[in-house]
Amino acid sequence: MYALMLLAVTALSCVLLAPGLQEKLHKVPFCKDDSLDCSTAVGYMAVYRVCFITTLFFLLMALLMINVKSSKDHRAGIQNGFWAIKFLLLIGGMVGAFFIPAGSLQWWMYFGMVGGFLFILIQLVLIIDFAHSWAESWVARYEETESKIWYCALLFFTFLQYALAITAVGLFYAFYTRPDGCANNKFFISLNLILCVFVSVLSVLPRVQQAQPGSGLLQSAAVSLYTMYLTWSAMANQPDASCKANFSSIVSGGGGVVDPTAGPTAAPGDDVGHFDAQAIVGLCVWFICVLYSSVRTASSSQHAKLTGSDKILLKEESGNGSGTPQDGEAQVWDNEDDAVAYSWSFFHLMFALSTLYVMMTLTNWYS
Repeated sequence: MYALMLLAVTALSCVLLAPGLQEKLHKVPFCKDDSLDCSTAVGYMAVYRVCFITTLFFLLMALLMINVKSSKDHRAGIQNGFWAIKFLLLIGGMVGAFFIPAGSLQWWMYFGMVGGFLFILIQLVLIIDFAHSWAESWVARYEETESKIWYCALLFFTFLQYALAITAVGLFYAFYTRPDGCANNKFFISLNLILCVFVSVLSVLPRVQQAQPGSGLLQSAAVSLYTMYLTWSAMANQPDASCKANFSSIVSGGGGVVDPTAGPTAAPGDDVGHFDAQAIVGLCVWFICVLYSSVRTASSSQHAKLTGSDKILLKEESGNGSGTPQDGEAQVWDNEDDAVAYSWSFFHLMFALSTLYVMMTLTNWYS
């Protein structure tokens, strides 16, 4: 339900950035006669307002859920129920946010930058967790069936991710650098490439393999590919237009690099709503990570340290009076009467950071 709430807020934010929406609003009677400033209802500032209230909502829930030990706590009802009141509170807050003067929200972008950066780190943890689970699952199937198909598939996807990362580096040098400039881009592309090579070598060292037998090149390949995505995201949002790729020019057969003498299409900070390739890809990565973290069940997430779901209770049949274990194995279920399966407070904090990441992605990191 909380994930659906976050997705609904994201969809609303996308609608508020839709091209032509501002012109259509001017045809509404109370906007047409200038009795109400409808320009604040669309564009970047509208996204800031909506995400501002959503972030406050999740932070409020995080504060309310501090130190909840089990579902017997009287605050458990707030966590698991009252959905109509929660949605009304959220909608009411959003409506009120549009009456906040635009200048009063300029400081909010700095919180967005910090929160978005922290969620990028959370995304990295989720991607590594997924890669570990992926590798362990396919290696286990290979050992059980002794079929080389699983082994070959593992190798294929490992080298595919490396191939995509290397291709990305080549495209970065081609479209995001110039022989006589773009020193920052050149430095970060080269630095991140070196770090990816270092991580790949590190993952196969004997000492690392001893400590983490499940570690390998698949995880480092996934991290390398994600690092290249972050590098592209940073370069796409930097203010120097001469060091950016012009995708429309590439499609039409041009060089693909913006003319250094041409001015920017919009001044930094202009409240112009638009979508670019970086924002779309960023939202796709965000959606996959949030969906993965939401549907990750406690019984299958041995590595889900992020939300604390590794603390799920394991109970034998003896002494609990419920369930019938098969073949003498312990049963696993979410028994939050004794202890919560994950930190409810940290869960809402993660969703607050996720909201800030969406806000910064949709507004192109205030470029």
